[in-house]
Amino acid sequence: MQIHLPIAEMSVSAEIIFLVSAFVGFLSGVFGIGGGFLTTPFLIFTGIPPGIAVGTQASQLVASSVSGAIGHWRRNNVDIKMGLVMLTGGIMGSFVGIMIFKLLEFFGQVDFAISLIYVVLLSSIGIMMLIETVFSKFFKKKNVRQEFNTLRVSPFIASLPYKMRFPRSKLFISALVPGGIGFIGGILASVLGIGGGFLLVPAMIYILGMPTLLVAGTSLFQIIFTTASATIMHAVFNNTVDMVLAIILILGGVIGAQLGISAARFVKPTQARIIMAIMVLLVAAQLSYKLFVEPSELFSTLVWP
Repeated sequence: MQIHLPIAEMSVSAEIIFLVSAFVGFLSGVFGIGGGFLTTPFLIFTGIPPGIAVGTQASQLVASSVSGAIGHWRRNNVDIKMGLVMLTGGIMGSFVGIMIFKLLEFFGQVDFAISLIYVVLLSSIGIMMLIETVFSKFFKKKNVRQEFNTLRVSPFIASLPYKMRFPRSKLFISALVPGGIGFIGGILASVLGIGGGFLLVPAMIYILGMPTLLVAGTSLFQIIFTTASATIMHAVFNNTVDMVLAIILILGGVIGAQLGISAARFVKPTQARIIMAIMVLLVAAQLSYKLFVEPSELFSTLVWP
């Protein structure tokens, strides 16, 4: 069934968009990832302009983050104070990201920049996942909790001003650090349409030294409002949020995630990481091909009905 996307000004197959979002949702449920960094490339593959894909994907993240955050909230696994400090930086980062997006749009390079950044990002993620999997399989790693007890934070971070107490996480640290982490997340949400959990979560564990039990819920808590602000600014300043597309993505993502959660019990962790890494690298390779290989037709003419 063909549906018209009013903002993208094009018609697409609703079934294909639904299957794409359901597939990414399935991967999210199986591998425990946000999936935003895969949805945007897949939308680009289906012909959605990168700018529209980024703005609309940000709106989908709001819905998926709310669902995850509620579950962690019920288990009391959210550090509200830490989340609010990160959120302050996140909203500032969203504003800066929108300005970067506008600047790229002004120079007519937004599509190229988004695709190029995704190639670099996905290649890095895939390679790091493969390396981490190999090391975890052949080298015995210390328990994360032991590493925290050995070195809570670096001397540089410990010397930063504007220290605050975070009783829930049992931390006394400069507010600049979680604020800075949130700032980076805000830029990622605005420029790439992703929550940035694959960067925020490791940063919260290894830089802040937060208990792992609180990391996911706190990250999702601030991502809700960061991506919401990014979505509003994309809609107001860039007009790149297509709600028809967003609704299909949300429906497919929710259904796919539930199926993925059910299937997760049958997948071994090591196998899951290897499969995910290979898949990410394949997506990066396809984006590279579309970006750098000369097309068969350099110019095309649109024929309007």
